[in-house]
Amino acid sequence: MVTEEEWRAISENDVAYDDVFRYAVKTTRIFCRPSCHSRLPKRENIAIYYDFNAPERDGYRPCKRCQPTGKAVEDTVWVEEIETILQQNYQLNLTLEELSYLARGSKSHLRHVFKKVTNQTPQQRLMDIRMNHAKNELLHSNQSIQTIAESVGIPNVSYFIRKFKERYGQSPKQFRI
Repeated sequence: MVTEEEWRAISENDVAYDDVFRYAVKTTRIFCRPSCHSRLPKRENIAIYYDFNAPERDGYRPCKRCQPTGKAVEDTVWVEEIETILQQNYQLNLTLEELSYLARGSKSHLRHVFKKVTNQTPQQRLMDIRMNHAKNELLHSNQSIQTIAESVGIPNVSYFIRKFKERYGQSPKQFRI
């Protein structure tokens, strides 16, 4: 349970508490200093740590923005985290802005680092993931093309068909036959 004092320190980015505690965001699995200027998480998604080593032991990754361990997060580690976010959220309307929030970094830096490590932009990787899931659904289900498009995060069925054809050389209907 986050106390009023802890919540105030986090919501006001109070630097005076940086040497007192760290907070972890349960939904993103990232931990920060109270003074971190990333978007404020929901209070119920926060865990407080007075032992500065405990968040990493519990499986949280240090924030790329505020660097709560005093060390920069390696690009490959961060890209693995971004990949996990993409894999777990491909069905959502995941913009670069939302992805940068979930990964705790700036949009431009995230895009640059992801492309440098993977040779793809995050948007290209997201489309790969969506198309792979769509292909699997087309092969293993009788769902309509529109339902499959929506289930992989592409609500515009004509856009989905166009992207699928670009990827696989045939429409989803032709692919299914």
